[in-house]
Amino acid sequence: MKRLNHTVLAAALAGSAIVLAGCSQEEPAASAPAGVSPQKMADALFTVMEADRAVYTEKVVKRLAGEAKVIKASEHWQDEVALPLPAQMFRMASERVAEHSSDFSYSLISAWPINSQNEPKTDAEREGVQFMQDNPGKRFYKEETLGGNSYFTAIYPDVAVSSACVDCHNDHKDSPKTDFQIGDTMGGVVIRIPL
Repeated sequence: MKRLNHTVLAAALAGSAIVLAGCSQEEPAASAPAGVSPQKMADALFTVMEADRAVYTEKVVKRLAGEAKVIKASEHWQDEVALPLPAQMFRMASERVAEHSSDFSYSLISAWPINSQNEPKTDAEREGVQFMQDNPGKRFYKEETLGGNSYFTAIYPDVAVSSACVDCHNDHKDSPKTDFQIGDTMGGVVIRIPL
């Protein structure tokens, strides 16, 4: 597998940071690898993304909107006094990363998207969504070429961690699937790293 040759890669995601360090070619290294593999980088990024999203869902949305009923969560949060939905927070963070970094990109996809922007767009994404449906809990990795550039593409199961996720999808007027349960894979998180 190809390796990224960066001395330090930093990825700030929704208030959290992870630093991945590797050896540069100028540094002597007896048995250390020459960098961080794209798969290790993608796995580490996903760990941070998944943790941030789960914490926001469980500690903010579920608590303030579900239990305390202090404020609601709504897809129309900008027009109402409401919290953004977890998927919207995820999208806003991915757009912010895209504005400031070319080291990687990420997005949500689903076989049953409420928002058509979250449909699988590439052959690798379609293959990954099908793989996760056939192999619950498994991750999908593939190299792909888009626009003449090579990418390492990783797709991780997007699992319903809270009733807030399930209720939103099951009750939404545009949802093509309305029988999700907590623990179900609702789609995938795509992380794409240029090679």
